[in-house]
Amino acid sequence: MNKYVNILKEHEIKVTPQRLEIMKYLDEHREHPNVDKIYSALKKKNPSLSKTTIYNTLETLREHNIIQALTISGNELRYDFKNSVHHHFLCKECGQIFDIDVECPNLNKMLKDEYRVDEVHGYFKGECKACREKEEKRKK
Repeated sequence: MNKYVNILKEHEIKVTPQRLEIMKYLDEHREHPNVDKIYSALKKKNPSLSKTTIYNTLETLREHNIIQALTISGNELRYDFKNSVHHHFLCKECGQIFDIDVECPNLNKMLKDEYRVDEVHGYFKGECKACREKEEKRKK
């Protein structure tokens, strides 16, 4: 938990048990969960935890660039602990979201032109390898 305590302190955010648990969950579950999934998982351990606390914590972490909020699947927000510049792939078959580490060719041009870039979103949608393989087996 020291890792998360240090991150919160670096950003001058009050350290609370709820914030630590949410950060730990996001760090250990890199499948880009939504609020409901985070709530369901953490509620088991902490019955007094509210969805409002989760929403507020996620928003605080996002505002301080500790996490990313993704809108890759409609209007539902999904959360990512990996905050470096990267893109995402949504499998339209199984709904899973994968991190894609590709260079953004336009980012350097934007920086060279002296823009301040706060966010970069690159979304790819299609079918993941596992779903494609299932489809291939069904066709045989």
